[in-house]
Amino acid sequence: MRNIPRLKKKERLSRLSKELQANPFLTDEELAQSFSVSIQTIRLDRLELGIPELRERIKHVAEQKLDPVKSLQLHEVIGELVDLELDHSAISVLEIREEHVFSRTLVARGHYIFAQANSLAVAVVNADVVLTGAARIRFIRPIRLGEKLIAKATVRSVVGDQTKVRVETRVGGELVFSGTFRVFKATDLQKP
Repeated sequence: MRNIPRLKKKERLSRLSKELQANPFLTDEELAQSFSVSIQTIRLDRLELGIPELRERIKHVAEQKLDPVKSLQLHEVIGELVDLELDHSAISVLEIREEHVFSRTLVARGHYIFAQANSLAVAVVNADVVLTGAARIRFIRPIRLGEKLIAKATVRSVVGDQTKVRVETRVGGELVFSGTFRVFKATDLQKP
């Protein structure tokens, strides 16, 4: 994230509005660092502009861009689903909290990072039942408490009942996890 020299309030408000229109997933902490001001200043600026907090912005984006998930219940997707175009792409956001990390190191447990990517790979497929057949994954660096994971799934190919999905997870634009998932439409299984 770039650092913007101290600006006059009017100019800061204008730039803040533009930044959040371009990327509604920016946290107050990231914005404060970028604008070289306190988190409280960002919060007051957002209030003045009528811009809601991160959680509300995520919900708003999700309401505008989501196809209905078929293969999972929405609560089964790990992270908050913010974009879904079936058989094309999907995005979810997962903020790493205390329940996701090892208490001694405050490093995220790998199964949460994998689960976010895997559930996104399953959710992007336009079928009632989708199962993971194989995954080739790479953890690029440790994820720490408080970091926000933005995972993007992209359908690479569909051959019969098999779909190949690429998932890349980033923190602030930095690639931290990648995986290629082979998922299968399970037509012989019935939902209960």
